[in-house]
Amino acid sequence: MALITGGTRNIGLAIAEELGMMPYRLVLAYQTDVAKAEVAVRRLGTLGIAVRAVRTDVTEDGDVRRLLDDVRNVEGRLDLLVNNVGDFLWKPWAETTLAEWNDTLRSNLTSAFLCAKTSLPLLRERGGQIISVASMHADVLRAVPNTLPYAIAKTGLVVLTKSAAKSEARYGIRVNAVCPGFVSSGAAPEVDPNSIPCGRLATPSEIAHVVRFLATEEASYVTGAVINVHGGALL
Repeated sequence: MALITGGTRNIGLAIAEELGMMPYRLVLAYQTDVAKAEVAVRRLGTLGIAVRAVRTDVTEDGDVRRLLDDVRNVEGRLDLLVNNVGDFLWKPWAETTLAEWNDTLRSNLTSAFLCAKTSLPLLRERGGQIISVASMHADVLRAVPNTLPYAIAKTGLVVLTKSAAKSEARYGIRVNAVCPGFVSSGAAPEVDPNSIPCGRLATPSEIAHVVRFLATEEASYVTGAVINVHGGALL
């Protein structure tokens, strides 16, 4: 059984489709858009995927605890947590407000911390997995004046990934991160595909394929990995 945060649209929905066809039973956590969640559940259902959506604010400790209680009570197990939710902010750092700073870090990093920490009791029961969606080169310190809080949050997510991988290996839990580059459905500003060595943006499915690999037994000895999926961008 897999829990995917932000699983009702874009990369999250592509991940849901890939995992659902393995097959995993799915719980998709979403925050606000009920209509989009219903569409996602119907779409996945037509593929024969067992799925339901649960409205949750994954930046709030109480909401996350209720979500994991729901997973335990209804599903009875948790094999995989995918931390996918995270708002993007493109704005010069000196013009970023404190509210924007806090919201971006909470969305991208605090949410992953809360979901990972609260999931541990269930994941430890069966030696499950955590896969987080970060951002390209989040494992490299570089100047990012227009995406500062977002980049800091994603770098923090990489540190969280490596730290959890080390501490949880004793319980049979693997923890990895996938770092997308520019994606066709993403929120980044318009990007010239010719500036990317592969000559185009990624599709959400191409990111989801890497998540699927990490979720399989073929990756049974992979933990603490940070996999960039960016078509050569920023090399």
